[in-house]
Amino acid sequence: MLAKTLLPAAFLLFGLSAFAQNDTIVSGEKLKEVVVTGQYNPQSVKKSVYQVEVISREVIDRQAGNNLADLLNQTLNITVMPSSSTGKSTVEMFGLDSKYIKILVDNVPVINDEGLGNFTDLTQINLDDIQQIEIVRGSMGVEYGANAVAGIINIITKKSSKYKWEVTPFLQEETIGNEYDGITKGRHIRSIRIGHNISPNWYAYGMFTANDFDGFLNHKKGRDYIQNDSLRGYEWLPKSQLHAKAHLGFTPNHSHRFFYRFEFFNEKTKFFNDVVDLNYDPATETNDPIANDKMYKSRRFVHLLNGSGRFESGLTYDVYASYQQQERDLVDFQYRIRSGEKFNLTDQTYESRKAWFTKGTLSNFLDSETVDFQVGYEVNEIHGYASTFTGMLPHPIERTLGSYDVFGSTEINVTSKFSLRPGARALFSSKFDPMAALSLSAKYSLGGGYDLRGVFGTCPRLPTYEELYTFFVDANHNVTGNPNLTPENGVSAFLHLGKVYRSGSKLAFDTKFSAWYLNVRDRIELISFVDDGLSWQYGNIDLYRTYGSSLTSQIHYGNFGFNAGFTFSGVSKVINSSTGPSNDDYLHSVQANGNAFYRIPKWSTTLSTFLKYNGPEYQFITTGDLTEEGGTIFRGKRDGFTSLDATVTKSFDKERLQVTLGARNLTDVTRVNTTAVQGGTHDGAASSQLLGYGRSYFLKILYKFNFG
Repeated sequence: MLAKTLLPAAFLLFGLSAFAQNDTIVSGEKLKEVVVTGQYNPQSVKKSVYQVEVISREVIDRQAGNNLADLLNQTLNITVMPSSSTGKSTVEMFGLDSKYIKILVDNVPVINDEGLGNFTDLTQINLDDIQQIEIVRGSMGVEYGANAVAGIINIITKKSSKYKWEVTPFLQEETIGNEYDGITKGRHIRSIRIGHNISPNWYAYGMFTANDFDGFLNHKKGRDYIQNDSLRGYEWLPKSQLHAKAHLGFTPNHSHRFFYRFEFFNEKTKFFNDVVDLNYDPATETNDPIANDKMYKSRRFVHLLNGSGRFESGLTYDVYASYQQQERDLVDFQYRIRSGEKFNLTDQTYESRKAWFTKGTLSNFLDSETVDFQVGYEVNEIHGYASTFTGMLPHPIERTLGSYDVFGSTEINVTSKFSLRPGARALFSSKFDPMAALSLSAKYSLGGGYDLRGVFGTCPRLPTYEELYTFFVDANHNVTGNPNLTPENGVSAFLHLGKVYRSGSKLAFDTKFSAWYLNVRDRIELISFVDDGLSWQYGNIDLYRTYGSSLTSQIHYGNFGFNAGFTFSGVSKVINSSTGPSNDDYLHSVQANGNAFYRIPKWSTTLSTFLKYNGPEYQFITTGDLTEEGGTIFRGKRDGFTSLDATVTKSFDKERLQVTLGARNLTDVTRVNTTAVQGGTHDGAASSQLLGYGRSYFLKILYKFNFG
């Protein structure tokens, strides 16, 4: 029913479809956008030495994005990789997966089931209290430490309000492909946010969101199917989320600010086995079908305290202290399908992480417009636990990894047009030898609205628990970790040439050309260490290199915005360079993405489309053992695909009531053909990859009770 209601609106928006880069500009106000990522102090995008991409609150609202996966699907040089078997979605940047990308909230890395900052499940990052999202590409080791090899994504939360009270509830209903009944099929989101200016110095808010995703059946038959023909269960696992946040801010004066943020997150992901035991009773000639099912439960707690400000001397400080904990439990049980009874139930901790994090910086020592420098420290200790239920360990493992860093940089305004920022970080670890990260950034104003930025940076990546401690041996597998692994080393160089044009208050035009080179040395991969081709161990052997360029243009005229972006890149990966033949040719791919929107003030309506094309991607794949005669290397390919979203947002009651009708994945992408999946300990590669659950439609209703 919902699909039929929204379909005409979706077709109406097809007429506005256009290539466009993410809508980081909605008007000539981009020059006034304030960014914090990689800065000594919050400052405008134009003044930043780094090329910071901003996704504004307006774009988040127009996409009706509820989590980070919804939003980043349309971002250039970023690929969201969903897993239907786990319910998780992770991020890739420049072909590097989530262990090379740090995701932060208010400059603090996010805890998750597998790490701190890396491996983040994008579906677990709620956007209801977000002010903007800032993206910096390239190695950011000096500013953000180890594992920020490909770049960082920094989520900035709201911390103030101009109203005495804000009460903002919303409801969102969404189809999952063509599956929806309002109760057991579809996606159902309910949220409320309450903010209050307690006094001129104190501000607080609380937020609660429930998000139920009922899974994607496709050709499957669901939980209560009783036949043993592999059709029971879901193609995309159902899961439910509860998210609660609280914020308390204190601003004693214009020079200092303090805030405390608390977060609780709870998620349940359900797995229904497609193997059914019919449990036939010959005495009664009846059956009582049983299946072995599972449920994964994730819980996250976050405590964050931040203080920042400027003393009368001009000295600026910014200090963070955080304790975070995330635990994933496995509930294993047998399920009587006809009666719905669960029995033989076990509930065990699957894996967990506890992290203590603190970071502090001091800057503006000289209170000078010409020279400034910043010094800082960052300390974190992560206590990790993995049980035998992970399938990769013969016994539970508990390890504590600590890192203790100091860093500094200097910003030099050589002239009014030319500025430099060299920086360095020393990284000390409880597990690895001391390491270093270096950076050199420069910005030159060419005049006439042209700016040239160059950014060079290095960053190590620390081995993961799996790479260090895996031990998985059975009749078909022999995979072991390597506690003697050394960290990888990432090096990147970026060049950005931008042009800004403004004409009056209506016309804004920006264009940017970027080029980059990124190299990861001592890359960790699984390698065959005996001649049977079945025994594998993690080792430092591979190289990964990528280069590319992109061109993006953004234009805003009055109530119309039209933006366009295109990127071309090449990736080279040396496979098993220590054991046999290799291939380091570059494999090339293209992407294009965008946004177009039109506001109709008379109707208080905005029409928007979001389009992204992901061209075919290639990867060299090994089959067999390269030390043997039968070992070969071939070029695998994942087919290209296009995603298109569209929304209509209408405001009522003096902008207080907002109704958004929208459609996601209008191109109906589900599975994409691929031979670019590494067989690993097996020789086969998948024939298709599940990337979406088809064309979906949604309705969002939000009301703003703002007063005082």
